[in-house]
Order: sequence, then structure tokens, then C-alpha cells
Amino acid sequence: MVVKMTNQDEDFYKYMGRFFGSRTIEKKINDRIYDDDSKEWYIAIEEGKVMAFVSINKNIIKNIYSSKDQCLQEILKAIKKENQITYSTVTNKYTEIYEKCGFKVSEGAGYKNFVIIYMESEEEIA
Repeated sequence: MVVKMTNQDEDFYKYMGRFFGSRTIEKKINDRIYDDDSKEWYIAIEEGKVMAFVSINKNIIKNIYSSKDQCLQEILKAIKKENQITYSTVTNKYTEIYEKCGFKVSEGAGYKNFVIIYMESEEEIA
């Protein structure tokens, strides 16, 4: 199940609290997770546990984590239906999943641990 939350939702920290400041998560994805007020979170929950999440802010993806590829794919597909994602610098740990979900990936931006992903606009497709 994919749910959408902000840090103002009652159960947000129940699900997401353990990810903020976690060095284990930071090492896995080479990124820090912050609970900024402006972020909207798509969270995949199975049996009460967070399996994956993606945060966005004004059509820019900010954070991505997954312990189960299928859950991340569900989230990315939901995000694509609701948003027009613009150039987002994200961890390179899930590059294959980004591409599988139809995002364009740019690796030549000079980042060691990150890639830039985006969605093609309607004009680019035509």
C-alpha cells in the first residue's frame, strides 16, 4: 500500500522517524534524509513496515529509499501519475528502477553517488 503524507500527519513519525539521522540508511543510499515542512512523502507500507519512500518538493524528487524494488516501482508510478517531475538529483542506487519506471537518467553531471532524473515533457515526446 502506498500512502501520501507530510510531516504534519499524525502517523508520519511513527513510520518515518527511524529514517531521520540514520547512519545505516545514509550509508545505503549515500544521502541524508530530512523532514522538511515543504516535502510530500510517498511511502510504501507492508505489514506496518516502511518498505520504500520518496519525498518530493515542487515536482523535484528529494529523497529515495527502498528495501524492496517492487515497492519503489509502485511509488514512482504513483508519482508520475500525479506530478511532472523536473530535474531531480537523486541517489544512483536505484538507477535501473528509475529507467524501468520511465524516467530519463543523466549520469554525466559530475556526481559520484548521484544521478539526475526527470520526466520528458509532452513537447519532447511529440
